[in-house]
Amino acid sequence: MDAGISTAIARRDEWEILMRHTRTWLALWVVLCGVRAACAIDSTSIADPVLEARYLGLTHELRCMQCQNESIADSPVGLASDLRREVRNMLLAGKSDDEVRDYMVSRYGEFILFRPRFSLRNAWLWLAPPVLLLIGFGVAVRVVRQRTALVAADPDRPDEDLPR
Repeated sequence: MDAGISTAIARRDEWEILMRHTRTWLALWVVLCGVRAACAIDSTSIADPVLEARYLGLTHELRCMQCQNESIADSPVGLASDLRREVRNMLLAGKSDDEVRDYMVSRYGEFILFRPRFSLRNAWLWLAPPVLLLIGFGVAVRVVRQRTALVAADPDRPDEDLPR
């Protein structure tokens, strides 16, 4: 009996040590993720609130060319900070939003825009989803109609054999 109790106590102590280490690693991970997120905070401010709103809108529309899944507003890398500075300078120089976008597209290509413009080159990106959705809907309707016709034409319907 004493061996069972001491084994249970030893297991409990091992479990507590494991949990303590797990909490320590989890806390360290949370802190490190928080530091990375804090690096991405854009401290740029513009005195004019209208320009500030345009700046925020543009920096959230432009993709970071290094991270590729983040906007330049959210990216902590140096290239994104350079692009944010370039957008800020262009806005302060009186450039319009379209001029800033055109400059970025001419320099980095259409990929820098999270919402690419509609053109003949990328028309399939815009048209393929609705076309494929319509085709899928048509196939589904056809399959359901064929199955309904098969059930109605079946002479040995199992529903008729069941007692009511």
